[in-house]
Amino acid sequence: MTVFLKSLVIAGLLLLTGCTSQWTFPPMAVPLQPTLQQEVHLARIDQLLARDDLSDDARAQLHYERGLLHDSLGMRDLARLDFNQSLSLKPDQPDVFNILGVYFTQTGHYDAAYEAFDSTLELDNTHTYAERNRGIALYYGGRYRLAYQDLLTHYQDDVDDPYRVIWLYLVERDWKGDDAAKTHLADRIENSDQLDWGWQLARMFLGKVSERELLEQLATQASDNQVLAERLCEAYFYLAKHYQYLGNQDKAVALYKLAMSGNVYAFVEHRYALLELNRIAYHQSQQNDE
Repeated sequence: MTVFLKSLVIAGLLLLTGCTSQWTFPPMAVPLQPTLQQEVHLARIDQLLARDDLSDDARAQLHYERGLLHDSLGMRDLARLDFNQSLSLKPDQPDVFNILGVYFTQTGHYDAAYEAFDSTLELDNTHTYAERNRGIALYYGGRYRLAYQDLLTHYQDDVDDPYRVIWLYLVERDWKGDDAAKTHLADRIENSDQLDWGWQLARMFLGKVSERELLEQLATQASDNQVLAERLCEAYFYLAKHYQYLGNQDKAVALYKLAMSGNVYAFVEHRYALLELNRIAYHQSQQNDE
C-alpha cells in the first residue's frame, strides 16, 4: 500500500473514540474501479459474440465469461442475462448453475437457489463451492440443520480456511446458541494453522481481538488498495454480523453499507451485505406495522 493510502486509513482509525468505538470517519479504501484489462476483455467478447460462425458450445462459453466480467463489475442484471443465455445454449454447466444459485440467494429466492445448487452438484459432485453456497442459502432460509451439514462438510475439506470456520460458527450460533458455537469455534481455531489474516476475524467473534485492533492490523498489513478494499469488505461484514446478533441494528446497518463501499463485488461478504440490509429493513417494517 502506498504511504498516502496507509496514512488515510490510519487517520480514520485515530478517529475511533472511546470504548464505544463510534466513528467520526471510518477507515475506507478507494472504491475499486474497472481495469483497462477488464474493459478490453469485455469489448473483445462483444466482438466475438457478433460473429455468426460460432458453435453453440463456444457461444455458451463466451456468454459465461462475459457474465463473470459483468458480475465482477457489479452489473448483476446483465450478468444474469448472460448466464441464462449460456445455459440455454449448453444446459450441463455446473458453474453456471452455481453462480445463478448465488444470485437467487441474494434476492431471497431460496427454493430456486437450492434447486440451482442441487443441479450443480448433480453435474459435479466435487464442486465444493456449490456445497458452501448451498449451506449459506440454507442458513438465510432458516434451515439451520441442513446448512450446518453442508458447511461442516465444506469445513472438513480444508480446516485451515478461516472463512469456512466463520460461516460454520454463524450457522451454529443461530441454531444452537452462542455458547456452544463459541466453544466449537475456539476448538477449530486451535486445530488450524492460523496463518491466514482471516483468523483475526474468527478471533474477533471470541472477543480475543477488539474492533480497533482488527482495523489497525488491517490498515498496517494491507499491501495495496486492492487488498485493503477486500479486507475492509470482510471486516465490516463480519463486524456487522457481530453487532446485529448483539441487537445493535443501527451499527449493523452502517457496517453492512461500509462492507459494500469498496466495490468488491465478487466477494461473498459484498454479495450478502445487501441481502442483510434488505432483511433488516423488512423486519423493521413488520415491527412498524404491528
